[in-house]
Amino acid sequence: MSGDGESFHFPTTRDIFAHAIAGASAGAIAATFVCPLDVIKTRLQVHGLPQGPQSGRKGSVIITSLQHILKNEGFRGMYRGLSPTILALLPNWAVYFTVYEQLKGQLHSNGDSNKQLTVGKNMIAAAGAGAATALTTNPLWVVKTRLQTQGMRPDVVPYKSILSALRRITHEEGIRGLYSGILPSLAGISHVAIQFPAYERIKSFMAKKENTEVDKLSPPSVAIASSVSKVLASVMTYPHEVIRSRLQEQGQNRKVGMQYAGVVDCIKKVFQKEGLPGFYRGCATNLIRTTPSAVITFTSYEMMQRFLQRVLPLDKEHSQKHPKPDGNVKPQPQNRGAGDKENDTILRQSQIQSNKITPSIPLGNKDQLTAKH
Repeated sequence: MSGDGESFHFPTTRDIFAHAIAGASAGAIAATFVCPLDVIKTRLQVHGLPQGPQSGRKGSVIITSLQHILKNEGFRGMYRGLSPTILALLPNWAVYFTVYEQLKGQLHSNGDSNKQLTVGKNMIAAAGAGAATALTTNPLWVVKTRLQTQGMRPDVVPYKSILSALRRITHEEGIRGLYSGILPSLAGISHVAIQFPAYERIKSFMAKKENTEVDKLSPPSVAIASSVSKVLASVMTYPHEVIRSRLQEQGQNRKVGMQYAGVVDCIKKVFQKEGLPGFYRGCATNLIRTTPSAVITFTSYEMMQRFLQRVLPLDKEHSQKHPKPDGNVKPQPQNRGAGDKENDTILRQSQIQSNKITPSIPLGNKDQLTAKH
């Protein structure tokens, strides 16, 4: 992401490509690392606390859940839904960063005098990118949720693979099934609308504090900015994740029928049966997962994006607009008028006069030249 505190240029194809590759790779690394915690979080959202002798102790929820998964489903159970998660992350980050950078470019022309986007405009860019991403990748998140929770329902026919799940959902529930939970997902735009402006501002603050540029912040500084912004956004917007997970999961258990008629009905029933704590089921697990996930994702993203910006070739249009390192620009063929010819004549005459006045200096070795300047 472009730093707030520096001059902004409209993203080129090369920039967008670097953002997409770095974002998808970083997201895949983080998803693999925290997948067991993500499985537990999703199951707590949908089914509540696991049944066990220590399930009443808050501190043992994660351990009890892991033991329950290992006992009933084996090691593989801790990584259920990882394939659709990674598969969804590729278009997820590609779409998100493409739209986010494009919107920032469109909005930046009206930025403030410090060449920073205002918080409001940054929220608009983040929300627009979040909406495009949610609409594009929702079917894959539905599959991911169901693969993670189907091990807890012995009375359902399990999905064998991602493609099998997509085919069955389309056949049994139609397009509506693929987009179940889309409304709370769109409501979840508030998450990125809080997270990304906070992330940008924290980075800008830390860059000023360290007297450096935003794009040159050290990995520990990026880690602090990413974790603080992610935790802040997660706590403020967590209830929508509970509603989304329950709506996405219920279509698989067709014997019980539709437990929730929609978003409003789901909110009412969760509040009536479980009260306010029901909207924060799995929140503690989510926060434990959020910190390392955010640190890995954003730090990996920033470092990888900087690397790609160095190694990827420049766009043709971009390289023509900027001079080469030696300061010489290739002359472009163009129609020249009389005024241009007069200017060239005057320039040549002034150069000849300058050469006559200034005696030629014998060139010594490079060290001598460097020492004089």
